[in-house]
Amino acid sequence: QMQLVESGGGLVQAGGSLRLSCTASGHTFSNYAMAWFRQAPGKEREFVAAISWTGYTYSADSVKGRFTISRDNAKNTVSLQMNSLKPEDTAVYYCAADRTFTRPTSRVSYDYWGQGTQVTVSS
Repeated sequence: QMQLVESGGGLVQAGGSLRLSCTASGHTFSNYAMAWFRQAPGKEREFVAAISWTGYTYSADSVKGRFTISRDNAKNTVSLQMNSLKPEDTAVYYCAADRTFTRPTSRVSYDYWGQGTQVTVSS
């Protein structure tokens, strides 16, 4: 079983920045592709960004140019740097882990999930 713990969420004004982190334990972190998803109230959980074990990244169109995903295998962490935040970015952000990278945008591909961290962007 892999445990994922997110941190770094909070309240920020539109145009501001936040950095989310996710720390993994329980499995060899470098063997997993990692991703961030988000879920706004009343909406389905949606893909934000993913990174393979080799560092290849893939992002949703809605966050390209604003959000950057990265990983540090030595520290078992994956991060999401979020810049130019908009009110529509408000959501609970979840970290997820997957042994493959075949369908990085699909929720069902991911084996492990964190509990989530709230991000609120005020206008």
